[in-house]
Amino acid sequence: MNARSIPVIAAFLTLVLAGALPATAAGGTSYYYLALGDSLAQGVQPNTRGDSVVTNQGYVDDLYGLYRAEVAGLQLAKLGCPGETTTTMIHGGVCYPAGTSQLDRAVAFLRSHLVVLVTIDIGANNVLPCVGLSGIDTGCINQGVGEVSHDLPYILAQLRAAAGPGVPIVAMNYYDPFLAEWLQGPAGQALAKQSVQFTTFFNSVLAQIYAAARVPVADVQAAFQTTNFTPVPPLGLPLNVALLCASTWMCAPSPIGPNIHPNVVGYWVIAGTFAKTIGLLRSP
Repeated sequence: MNARSIPVIAAFLTLVLAGALPATAAGGTSYYYLALGDSLAQGVQPNTRGDSVVTNQGYVDDLYGLYRAEVAGLQLAKLGCPGETTTTMIHGGVCYPAGTSQLDRAVAFLRSHLVVLVTIDIGANNVLPCVGLSGIDTGCINQGVGEVSHDLPYILAQLRAAAGPGVPIVAMNYYDPFLAEWLQGPAGQALAKQSVQFTTFFNSVLAQIYAAARVPVADVQAAFQTTNFTPVPPLGLPLNVALLCASTWMCAPSPIGPNIHPNVVGYWVIAGTFAKTIGLLRSP
């Protein structure tokens, strides 16, 4: 995958997203899009030194740009926290001091503002430490999945109680950054295949939790073709690996990469997946 592939993908995404949002009536009041979650909700990307930094080029910013043109007076509130887990989202300790967690802030915001959309991505940091070059730690995964299964229903219940029944709350599942290990030869290819099994399992856990809470899920796993190992002859890579390299910083050379976060193309893919899931957005 080379740099010339990125403009082609970006142009394709522009065509796809052009029809993603139907028109809606404009209003004269200030409304809010509340974005919650981990580093993806803050648009984190690596800088030239390889440091992961917050940007205004994440999926939240892209999605806000799309809906701002449709809902007059729409404003953006980003509460996402890089490194946040489901547990710290409830109790604080990363971006928010203990006792003033992201969930606390979100509930207070929902009760005091006219919010028309909430998006959330959370849970990846519960399990990311479980995967490494040495393989996948199943004990670690079981613990992380247990945390998510315990915490996420509570988070969603608190958000719904504060938002009321009419505010859309929309979540996402995850792509697989460890597909990049395919580039490291036979051992890396074995790990990449194993990581896809783990990713689909984890996303199925998220799907069950979100379904129980009646929260629609933007299928980022499918948008990144995560399970599709079909070879792409001109690239010499499976399709899922090629798309991951084009959409994230995992295949970038040092010091910028490898970095698990999407690039501007990847964030557009996620934003478009959210937009298709949300559909028409109306002010109250």
